[in-house]
Amino acid sequence: MDSIDRKILNIIQSDFPIEKKPYEVIGQNVGISEKETIDRIKKLKENGIIRRIGGNINPYSLGFVSTLCAAKVPEDKKKVFIEAVNSYKGVTHNYERENDYNIWFTFIASTREEIENSLDNISLKTGVKEILNLPAEKLFKISAKFSV
Repeated sequence: MDSIDRKILNIIQSDFPIEKKPYEVIGQNVGISEKETIDRIKKLKENGIIRRIGGNINPYSLGFVSTLCAAKVPEDKKKVFIEAVNSYKGVTHNYERENDYNIWFTFIASTREEIENSLDNISLKTGVKEILNLPAEKLFKISAKFSV
């Protein structure tokens, strides 16, 4: 990664241009062509530096609810549990952690009942009984921008 890659990363984290040709605009800002910008971003994605490029929408402003979930998943059920959780469109993050509650994920849906029903279905499909549903009581939103 060179200084141009770092400049591109700093731009796309929170100042992604909403333009007809956003990569051309980014390229102009760092002194390269649109094609080179696209090629560099592709390489950063292939190398695992960029996970995804997309908008972040506040689900609460659209009337949705969300929750953090934690599950105790035995080693022999991890694969099927993770696949079951990831099959839901409302799951936005899914992580394995070193803890008794070893799988953590966030879930967004229209209602709390929809989330509860989905968690019950996941439990039925996978045989995993201990899934904690931990909805936020108060939202503390921070901006995660990393100066590269």
